[in-house]
Amino acid sequence: MSIRLYDTSARQIRDFIPLSPGCVSIYLCGATVQAAPHIGHIRSGLNFDIMRRWFTYRGYDVTFVRNVTDIDDKIIKKAAEQGEPWWAIGYRNECAFNTAYDALGCLRPTYEPRATGHVPEMIEMMRGLIERGHAYAADGNVYFDVRSYPDYLALSNQDLEDLLQPSEGETGKRDPRDFAMWKAAKPGEPSWETPWGRGRPGWHLECSAMAHKYLGEAFDIHGGGIDLIFPHHENEIAQAKGYGDDFASYWCHNAWVTMSGEKMSKSLDNSVLVADMVQRWRPIVLRYYLGTPHYRSTIEYSEEALREAESAFARIEGFVQRVCEKAGKTVEPADEVPLAFAEAMDDDLGVPQALAIVHTTVRQGNSALTADDKETAVARLAEVRAMLRVLGLDPLDEHWSGGPGDRGDDLHGVVDSLVRLVLEQRQAARARKDYGTADAIRDQLQQSGLAIEDTPSGPRWSLS
Repeated sequence: MSIRLYDTSARQIRDFIPLSPGCVSIYLCGATVQAAPHIGHIRSGLNFDIMRRWFTYRGYDVTFVRNVTDIDDKIIKKAAEQGEPWWAIGYRNECAFNTAYDALGCLRPTYEPRATGHVPEMIEMMRGLIERGHAYAADGNVYFDVRSYPDYLALSNQDLEDLLQPSEGETGKRDPRDFAMWKAAKPGEPSWETPWGRGRPGWHLECSAMAHKYLGEAFDIHGGGIDLIFPHHENEIAQAKGYGDDFASYWCHNAWVTMSGEKMSKSLDNSVLVADMVQRWRPIVLRYYLGTPHYRSTIEYSEEALREAESAFARIEGFVQRVCEKAGKTVEPADEVPLAFAEAMDDDLGVPQALAIVHTTVRQGNSALTADDKETAVARLAEVRAMLRVLGLDPLDEHWSGGPGDRGDDLHGVVDSLVRLVLEQRQAARARKDYGTADAIRDQLQQSGLAIEDTPSGPRWSLS
């Protein structure tokens, strides 16, 4: 079965046919770095990280481009409000985004271009569009003539006659629905020299120019959140195709994270910052929570849902630990995932269905452990690790378990020694039938965040 993806432009699921056999090129609209990321921002990065991992598993050579919008109206406004250079705000928040991506296990992109580093490419694209009659200069601005491109609004399926474009104080438009590719310089704002005067890029032009530079005239997949379909992606298409590019073959969009039914947004004051969340929840649990719903389904944020995700992942992680203890070694992932898991992932990245296979395999492995069937338990764990690796959720992966120089294993050993000393005291209390003291010790450990499980081979502890 080939990989199939829901294409927003076709409004249906399509078989994925790469432009170049064995290769896939992906452009993802990345962060606009006017503020630190909330979990709604990071969901997009996570969803497309899973897409990238699945293409890699299926044998594709993946080129993954995720841009940084480090100049736009929001950043300039923040700079004025905070009395800080625009570039300082951008860089600080770019670092915050990268810290969040790293914390949640997202692979680094092949290329991560900044908008401000590609002004020459933007000037070249504007020059070409003006020459082809798709754009015009006025009052130091450069506008795209939307009526010059007949397929404008095909992606969002809107009617041009009903369209209202925000003017944002722009002057010289021939039609109020034309959008700005370049904005004339204003006092105190950053600007660059162009043949049409000093100014700064419009948001939409940045991505068209960077996609062209890094992926060429045509590439496979363009991704982003559903809120970018209009105007951003619609305008990107008009610019790129007006310039002569074929642009993206498939358009994939992830849904929002909402709170009380509204999109999570800094402007609505309902956002939950990633930096705060990783202090309260293990990053791997947060990845499970954000990455396991289907990418096209809305996630309604709640503490209860996070606790459910934590419990679900704990069942998986506990199985991994128990089998490795039983085997007396780390069990390596299988070379291939189970067929049912692969079929689910091939069908528009059906992570919920794929995750059901993970949990079924865990239950089979636990049954094998109960029956003291070590061989079967080890085989099931190898399959589980192969599936978790695709999802970026393998607890034994170096990213989560700690790589060279990480003190996680050392600290685990110290904690293990201390907990076992307390458990010996509990066992001694049980041996002398002092069950009140034994229960009090167990309760105290649980209040400290540890789960105690009594097994035939003795008590076992884990983080609850």
